[in-house]
Amino acid sequence: MTFLHLAGPALVVTLLFLLRTPITWAMAIGALSFFVLNIDMIPLSNFAQEMAEGSQSVSLLALPLFVLAGCIMNASGITRRLINLADVLVGHMVGALAQMCTILGVLLGGLTASSNADAAMLSKTLGNQMVRKGYSPAFAAVITSSASIITALIPPSIGLIIYGYLSETSIGRLFAAGLLPGLVLAVALMLTTRIVAGRRGYLPQRTTRATKAELRSAFFDGLWALSIPVVILGGTRYGLFTTTESGAIVVLYVLFISIFVYREMRWRDLPEVMAEAARDSATVMIMICAAAAFGFYLSWEAVPQSLSSWIEGVTSNPLLMLLLINVVLIVLGTAIEGSAALIILTPMLMPIVTKVGIDPVHFGIVFITNLTIAGITPPVGGMMYISSQILRVSMMEYAREVLPFLLAMTIVLVVLSVFPQISLLLPNLIYGSSVPMP
Repeated sequence: MTFLHLAGPALVVTLLFLLRTPITWAMAIGALSFFVLNIDMIPLSNFAQEMAEGSQSVSLLALPLFVLAGCIMNASGITRRLINLADVLVGHMVGALAQMCTILGVLLGGLTASSNADAAMLSKTLGNQMVRKGYSPAFAAVITSSASIITALIPPSIGLIIYGYLSETSIGRLFAAGLLPGLVLAVALMLTTRIVAGRRGYLPQRTTRATKAELRSAFFDGLWALSIPVVILGGTRYGLFTTTESGAIVVLYVLFISIFVYREMRWRDLPEVMAEAARDSATVMIMICAAAAFGFYLSWEAVPQSLSSWIEGVTSNPLLMLLLINVVLIVLGTAIEGSAALIILTPMLMPIVTKVGIDPVHFGIVFITNLTIAGITPPVGGMMYISSQILRVSMMEYAREVLPFLLAMTIVLVVLSVFPQISLLLPNLIYGSSVPMP
């Protein structure tokens, strides 16, 4: 086996990354180059087969269903109701608009399932409003992109679905595990925002706290939307439906809310919403297919085994190994987009963490948190690009403003790594200490 056969596909992918080729096509072309270089041993038709096999999983049916549910909710006026709820909760705080971003990130986590979608929505609404109120555009870009990270942990998260599929871990347990870490991350962002906003004199939206009547009205107005995570976790816990089936249940649930409760969406709007969901789902699914083909190359060249041997040679202590993996992921996150890293690295890392006894649910939460933090880290952070583009902020301006938020999120990452109880408390409480894969 020549060096070209071994390292050629990796060099192709690296070059395409440097040329800013979309990640999906970089992985697909890299995988194709492997099959071309090894055509004497592997039929070229295997490339198409490996691409197709990447989509052959019942668990992945949940992904387009939850995307569709999010698109329906976005078209039904729910965002306006949740912004109002966020305002009555934190509108009296210093830097109120920035605090509302974090609260809205928590509330939207159970609706959109996509950090990129949240980054775009928050930037277009609260981000532009912050700039008009005198906030620094770079600060607005940082807080809108940072708040969108919470969506990766609050169910139903696309990242958790993909990780559960790739690692053969219960998606229901992952959904439950993400709730407390998501809230911990929100608290860290709000404390950081309070410090930065206080120094810069970013004012509250309200002169006084919201009254009990205002709180009650805003809460009940958004209650239907807030109940979605409860429907998912309650239904899967009591066996009413599997995690995959919960996607279909949520679609029917939000469709009922949108048309018959809020009455801000009509049946004739549904084709356009479904087309949007199809486009968003296809973007993720084609990336999974490309990664499956690229994963075949990694497996053929025994890359996971080599990585496992290297890490195991450094330490066999579970906590030290988890911290070491975090360091490796942070470094990789500056060069590889989070979704691609998730799809490529999950099959490589799972044998390592299971061998030393790290709970796959705990590892999944730490893993997803780490990779999503990479989404706001220059130079390839996806949410960074979305917020910066919408608010017209340069990468250098963004990089200066993001430092205190990166520090806060890194502290949260270490806390989640050291204390697995934060991640495992709810899944163990809801599902018991161990459940089979749904």
